[in-house]
Amino acid sequence: MIAPEEERMLKTLLVEMFAHISSMRREFAALQGDSKNNFATMADTLDAIVENTEVAGNAILESMETIGNSVAKLQSVKDPTTAAICDEILDSSNKVFEACAFQDLTGQRITRVVKSLKFMEDHINRLVRMWGKEELARLAAEVAAPSTEPDLLEGPKRVGVAISQDDIDKLFA
Repeated sequence: MIAPEEERMLKTLLVEMFAHISSMRREFAALQGDSKNNFATMADTLDAIVENTEVAGNAILESMETIGNSVAKLQSVKDPTTAAICDEILDSSNKVFEACAFQDLTGQRITRVVKSLKFMEDHINRLVRMWGKEELARLAAEVAAPSTEPDLLEGPKRVGVAISQDDIDKLFA
């Protein structure tokens, strides 16, 4: 049997985790730009990112193959300048092919994150059902103090919005 203070702590942690996941969902929905067509869950959003990255990666690779075929046609010309330029293009094309490995790695990593999120969400939802939404809502109202945790979902700032390195250097000077 769980002691009442331990049960209260577990419920409090559950409420905090549920609130944090809800906040993350809102952040991902905001990234989509259209609140009417946002994704139901973070996992759906991350799945869409994997799909879009795969489509973009495949388009890049197909275009690079077309460029490679065009370069192969140019290589039949026996001009040394043309041959040198073709070699440069092929070297750059190979670098693009290598860089496109990001798509596969990104997909694998995001897929692992999605599985973890689904696992957490399923378990949190089980706990919510076990303790009841009303009880947790009451507890959430009690612990609804402003968070002292930093907002980690803000992400990097755009140029002109972010503090410049010069401003940071001046603070430490």
